Amino acid sequence: MLSYTKSVYSYRRRKTVEVKFGNIKLGGMQPIRVESMTTADTMNTEAVVEQSRRLYEADCEIIRITAPSIKSAENLKNIRDILRKDGIQTPLVADIHFTPNAAMKAVEFVENVRINPGNYADKKRFNHIDFTDAEYQEELERLHDEFKPLVLKAKEYGVSMRIGTNHGSLSDRIMSRYGDTPLGMVESALEFARVCEMYDYYDVLFSMKSSNVRVMIEAYRLLAAQADRELKYAYPLHLGVTEAGDGDEGRIKSSMGIGALLEDGLGDTIRVSLTEDPVKEVPIGYDIVKKYNDRLNLRSERTFEPINQAIAPDANEAQTEVMPYDPYDYRRRDSLKINLGEFDCGGDSVPRVELDVKTALENTDAVCAEILSIAKPGQSESIRAEFVNLNVVSADEFLNIQNALGENASAVQLCATTCDFEIAKALVGKAAKIRFEIVEGEMLEKDFLTALAGESIIEFSFKKEKATVQAAAEVLAKIAAKCKAIGFEKAMFSVQAKELVFATRYLVRLFNESELNFPVMLRYNGKGISERQHVLVDSSIQAGTPLADGIGDAISLVTDLTHKEELNFAYSILQAARIRVSKTEFISCPGCGRTLFDLEEATGKIKARTAHLKGLKIGIMGCIVNGPGEMADADFGYVGTGHGEISLYVGKECVQRHIPEDEAVDKLVELIKEHGKWQEPKEEVEA
Repeated sequence: MLSYTKSVYSYRRRKTVEVKFGNIKLGGMQPIRVESMTTADTMNTEAVVEQSRRLYEADCEIIRITAPSIKSAENLKNIRDILRKDGIQTPLVADIHFTPNAAMKAVEFVENVRINPGNYADKKRFNHIDFTDAEYQEELERLHDEFKPLVLKAKEYGVSMRIGTNHGSLSDRIMSRYGDTPLGMVESALEFARVCEMYDYYDVLFSMKSSNVRVMIEAYRLLAAQADRELKYAYPLHLGVTEAGDGDEGRIKSSMGIGALLEDGLGDTIRVSLTEDPVKEVPIGYDIVKKYNDRLNLRSERTFEPINQAIAPDANEAQTEVMPYDPYDYRRRDSLKINLGEFDCGGDSVPRVELDVKTALENTDAVCAEILSIAKPGQSESIRAEFVNLNVVSADEFLNIQNALGENASAVQLCATTCDFEIAKALVGKAAKIRFEIVEGEMLEKDFLTALAGESIIEFSFKKEKATVQAAAEVLAKIAAKCKAIGFEKAMFSVQAKELVFATRYLVRLFNESELNFPVMLRYNGKGISERQHVLVDSSIQAGTPLADGIGDAISLVTDLTHKEELNFAYSILQAARIRVSKTEFISCPGCGRTLFDLEEATGKIKARTAHLKGLKIGIMGCIVNGPGEMADADFGYVGTGHGEISLYVGKECVQRHIPEDEAVDKLVELIKEHGKWQEPKEEVEA
């Protein structure tokens, strides 16, 4: 198998060349940079400068500005000159789509130019073309002739270049040969990179963006593996989930996609793309990269001493590790399906959600009220706790709560946690699930396991504090092997920690090697983290990364937040991984200078009308650059096509054009109704 990282069981940052970016550099051992993009019309110099100044004040390290025409590219000089006069030296990036002549002009005024290989020398008409090999080679020669002038001019001016592939804007040529796949995204970028290296131009970085988190992760991994084997240098990566949306969902999708790659050691600069004021993208970006920059004892500064540029890629070394998942092709891990009351867990069942009761158990009435509020027995709402856990110090404590629930007890999957064997044994057949916490280094003999066999599911949970990743996984794998040996099937396993990724991967590796197929719980412990956004970021990365790799049959977030927030985070993580759909998914872009309407306001209006449509995907795009493509799996699309004008899509097909903006949301709702996808909203039940 191709190698994309040194290890999937420990952190080691991918070693890349340094790339020039004005007064800073990317790659090497530089900090992972945080960037954003202006949304004002590029011809509105004052507005772009004002937005850039606010980004600078928020410590944004790289500012991108769209240049859709030669005139807007020329105006980058005015914007740059004002910023530099004001003492703002933040590197500027010109964002180019469709217009090579704009790129040729913009390169004179910026520190970096981003080109999209899907539309730089190609047009996208969603046509399938059966190229012969000779015809395909002719297309590559045409691409070379179109792209060569920019490469030479960027080299002359000392300007770096991002080759930024978007899943939603692959060219018809690439789509016809490689399909709508991560491989097509990678090849689209490599075609342009080969031209760069042909002319000894190495100030290059890549991006592989998609609104689908799993596709995005797979594409970056495949690029790192392919590019580091084929190209002269290992080039830096710019990470981002495009069209992530807004609010918690946008932040969770971005944290999960970007964080999964950072855990693998990939990534040198990031952008969190939110349908909000771009300044709001910066703090969440810093939250995502902080841990990885801290590991290198680095902090972002505006200038750095140069280091040796000529670093040969080191990712060509053979991959010797056993991989617990296919990093380039999502497959959900096969696990045993076990029954837990009204729910199945494992196998082909959706991952289940568990919450811990926060109220002290001696306050029986308050505990019962809390249990019923988060489990919502009898309600049809999909966002609820399916398992409710009590951390008990005696069996009687659990039974007291169970009895107090009365007739409601049968509607709640009540679980118990203990590290005491006698308590666990006493609750077999009474608790739906018993989480038996393993003290570091502790092992359970077969006779103990036999005593736990019964109607309850037993979750063996290693509470990892000081133990190594390998030690935690090995203890659980040995217990699992003993369970298999005695025919104990109603078992599941978890590592309980703030950092789950490496320990969970290692556990699954050991399970695979011993042909153990017990379900795995993703149990994130965020207790003690005071800031809500830190919890959002960490839980999205630590629980979301295994899910994106196909690992995880249930999820539990134990935090100092409210239950409503824990439920929102858990279900949003599952939805971002596209493994469990519980709400409407909005694929909305962050906007840029091309956007000809108030994207944030429009998104708010659409969400207010349609957020109750569980499972529906709605694309909300500022313009056509990535619109129809990035909305490829959306049910309906809302795309800006002119000043205050909107076109509506069903799938990839445009069905209504040039609708006045003030009528467009109503027309979208009518369209959803016409296609039988509408439901009347129900009264919300508070968690």
